[in-house]
Amino acid sequence: MFHVLLLLSLCFSDYGVLRVASLGINYGQVGSNLPPPDKVLDLLSSLKITKVKIYDTNPQILTTFANSDVELIVTVENQMLSVVMDPQQALQWVTTHVKPYFPATKITEIAVGNEIFTDADTSLIGYLVPAMVSIHGALVQLGLDKYIQVSTPNSLAILQESFPPSAGSFKSEVSAIMSQYLQFLASTGSPFWINAYPYFAYKDAPNNISLDYVLFNKNSGMVDPYTKLHYDNMLYAQVDAVVYAMFRLGYSGIEVKVSETGWPSKGDPDEFGATPANAAVYNRNLLRRQMRNEGTPLRPNTRLEVYLFALFNEDMKPGPTSERNYGLFEPDGTIAYNVGLSALSTTTSTSTSTSTSTSSSSSFFLTSSADKATKMGYQSLVFWMFVYLLAFQVFPRQH
Repeated sequence: MFHVLLLLSLCFSDYGVLRVASLGINYGQVGSNLPPPDKVLDLLSSLKITKVKIYDTNPQILTTFANSDVELIVTVENQMLSVVMDPQQALQWVTTHVKPYFPATKITEIAVGNEIFTDADTSLIGYLVPAMVSIHGALVQLGLDKYIQVSTPNSLAILQESFPPSAGSFKSEVSAIMSQYLQFLASTGSPFWINAYPYFAYKDAPNNISLDYVLFNKNSGMVDPYTKLHYDNMLYAQVDAVVYAMFRLGYSGIEVKVSETGWPSKGDPDEFGATPANAAVYNRNLLRRQMRNEGTPLRPNTRLEVYLFALFNEDMKPGPTSERNYGLFEPDGTIAYNVGLSALSTTTSTSTSTSTSTSSSSSFFLTSSADKATKMGYQSLVFWMFVYLLAFQVFPRQH
């Protein structure tokens, strides 16, 4: 028991697993039964996660997160871009949605839309840069531009080529606006955010792509034939492909950060690889890389900032089953998939295939709100304690 307590104290000290400066998490709210923001803040605090991205400017969240350690990225929703491209409307938006909460709530960035370059509504592309310029101008006018950056998350589908990384290039249909966007980022010192999911590449070609390569497991990797740089995982290759794509448009000094990455724990029959076991391995290995403060092969001395997707499973998201199953946690605070402490589960099942071994969620069905809050905090401690053990090879590694 003493050793367990000592381990917990190490895990959650300032030098432990969760003091990872480059790791954040996405807090989506497209669910029918998500916990209130105060319970979410308790969960984040127990996880020692201090960087969070939300997809709106929910006033309950912004108010609840005041005077906490959490740094927030907030979002201008896609449908608002045509409005805030007007400088006066942008000023009104920032005055209403940001200024009342700052600096008590640590808003560090405004994401203007999400995946605009690849949205089905192609008219949004023309609004993007003017909207970003207007939002930034409003921040300047209010004296907030020194504290709050402006950017937008992008889908990896903006790339025409991504393999090998040195061949990275943007699609021709977005290159004109992309140049304007990159000019804005360069002039304001803002990062290029990318939503990068190696899972999608594996799902589409499971017979051609190594599962170990996409999961950060030990593997032979690949060598870029032009740069001779070695890549042992797909995420870093995807990030560097974006860097090379920017090079081709004449921009070399913009930092690339990962606004979303993750792995679903459940999927439809044709969604290969969407299993609890793979999700656990991907997230565990990603955390291990983050603990090392690694950069990519192209930029080894620049720590790669990553936001994991997502905090919760969200049952109201449209699309395939996987879309509703990226969360580390169920809305009631139980761990979405068992990461190995099967003794804490009410039931356990294991398939015959080692690559698809699954266990049920850890479940403590307590009734009172106080008990649920305790449960959320306890299970988060257990979750990260186990990840810590695996990251340092205390337990035998799963295959």
